[in-house]
Amino acid sequence: MRIYCEKDYNAMSRRAANIIAAQILSKPDCVLGLATGSTPVGAYKELVEWYKQGDLSFAEVRSVNLDEYCGLAPDHDQSYRYFMQDNLFNHVDIEAESTNVPSGLAEDPAAECLRYEWKVAELGYADLQLLGLGRNGHIGFNEPCDHFPKQTHLVDLTESTIEANSRFFASADDVPRQALTMGIGTIMKARKILIVASGADKADAVCRAFNGPITPEMPASILQLHPDVTLVADEAALAKLKEANA
Repeated sequence: MRIYCEKDYNAMSRRAANIIAAQILSKPDCVLGLATGSTPVGAYKELVEWYKQGDLSFAEVRSVNLDEYCGLAPDHDQSYRYFMQDNLFNHVDIEAESTNVPSGLAEDPAAECLRYEWKVAELGYADLQLLGLGRNGHIGFNEPCDHFPKQTHLVDLTESTIEANSRFFASADDVPRQALTMGIGTIMKARKILIVASGADKADAVCRAFNGPITPEMPASILQLHPDVTLVADEAALAKLKEANA
């Protein structure tokens, strides 16, 4: 496992963007596993800027997103499809048909999970999977539980996740209670994993994920078993992990 400690969020974002760009440059038709949330926004901005400068092309890239809220249409301003369009896809030369996000409006969520799992497998899984880290240790929407879910599945969101995401909605009552998410097994099939974390509120999760026991109560801890993981975090997010390893 490689760990990059960056001074602040902006430096963290540039480092993460550099790693993603290197993947694209080394394999232009790569499969990128993409994440949403506030943490990767800075990295996406960097990638868009490099595209505009002519340094990077997404023309051959295929993408698979980790998750989507149940009940939100693709054009809902809090859906993850909308997030990806607004923060990345609309600003680069990626082909629309090459981008994949689970459907939050599927009439049969179980069937949609199977369809999406098949699609990710058909693409050969991600060459590089970008992950954020929840304060409770979730990756994607794989919440703390008594097992590691293997495949794409429907999940009930925990109160801590609903509370954390309520800042994006008018109130906590407006946050969807369920989501479709890649399973831990699907994530672990990525050839490389890049996880980003920023801020003191993530310090405990970072420490427990990478310096604690491997347990489904801390879903990100499974990444200790992956052969190619890079953690890019700012000083605040790494503070407790540094203390534990001092």
